[in-house]
Amino acid sequence: MPRIADSYAHKAAPESAGHQHHAVAEHPQTEAIVAALRRVRDPELPLNIYDLGLIYRIEIDGNGDVVIDMTLTRASCPVAGMMPLLVKNAVGGVDGVGLIEVKMVWDPPWSQDQLSDEAKLALGVL
Repeated sequence: MPRIADSYAHKAAPESAGHQHHAVAEHPQTEAIVAALRRVRDPELPLNIYDLGLIYRIEIDGNGDVVIDMTLTRASCPVAGMMPLLVKNAVGGVDGVGLIEVKMVWDPPWSQDQLSDEAKLALGVL
């Protein structure tokens, strides 16, 4: 079981309903995985999914297998079914990554509080 930390998270991990958000495993591939996630753009907003705060957790085990918990800005997103595949394809391009599981989670729901400072500036909410 990998150790979970928020050392690479774009902001402090809020606690809600017993879940830790924006947590990433300390692992040599973490930075490359985050970089890959930053290349996945939200289809409705001009930002990447990582800085939007849509990635709640990244866990990497010793074999390089990756589990990602993510959400969407709204459940009725027109590309909801496609987003996990986009994430899986992006992370699959990182050297040394094994199996990839992308879990769609809805608790807690996404809010603007999860935006990185860069995303807040881009959207004009900072």
